[in-house]
Amino acid sequence: MKRFFATAATALALGTAAYADGHTAAFSDMTFDEAVNVHASELIGMRVYATESELENDASINADGETEWDDIGEINDIILTRDGSVTSVIVGVGGFIGVGEKDVAIDMSQLKFVSEDDSDDFFLVVNASATGVEDAPEFQSEKETHDAAAVGTDASTEANASAGSTDNRPTLMRPEVERDGFFNADVKDLTVEDLTGTRVYGPDDEDVGEISEVLLTNDGKMDRAVIDVGGFLGMGEHPVDVAFDKLQIVRTEDGSDVRVYIDSTEETLEQQPEYKG
Repeated sequence: MKRFFATAATALALGTAAYADGHTAAFSDMTFDEAVNVHASELIGMRVYATESELENDASINADGETEWDDIGEINDIILTRDGSVTSVIVGVGGFIGVGEKDVAIDMSQLKFVSEDDSDDFFLVVNASATGVEDAPEFQSEKETHDAAAVGTDASTEANASAGSTDNRPTLMRPEVERDGFFNADVKDLTVEDLTGTRVYGPDDEDVGEISEVLLTNDGKMDRAVIDVGGFLGMGEHPVDVAFDKLQIVRTEDGSDVRVYIDSTEETLEQQPEYKG
């Protein structure tokens, strides 16, 4: 828990320079305002809590209210874009005294600053379940990913030479799911807007992802769906593209609810080639 320096998670002051004589546009005379600013250094090492209850940034709790939440770990790092925007925080979860923990990325927009009543203290809280945190993909920097890929380059090259250029994707069959109140829909009767953001379900109604993009043919017909698989709070999703003739689309009679089914599990889809766009 830290002293309360902010009312919005994105209001981060990442340091300022002294405003001296002979200053240039590169320097600022910014005045640190405790009401809206917080040092990034204040966040490093802070505990992060998870709750399945929806919270807003202006939420507050009674003393010891944090005991109702799951303490999932602490902030190890903060990720910024080159223009200075904070995109996510890296939280070390699990493990014991730093051993065996894994890093997960949490989108900054998902991190809530919750104050404690009659106090200047605040907590960092994310809307998630303990299980969701445990299943979140491990964060790896681009350098780590590149190094890991380099280690396996020779083996992969040999394997590809033996296998040729065959696409190893599993053969999907269009499922035939029946649900009360839902009827089969033809993709030709739907719009891109109808399908974008639609949840995709696998066997036993497993939620495997959502359609993030619809790919069109040259003559404007909907051809393939890009499904964002896995991930955690918007981070680490694995996009794959699937032809619409391998998907079953159902909707209610009034069209208010549309669902998509696929004959594949989330685990299997995550092993498929990533759609690059």
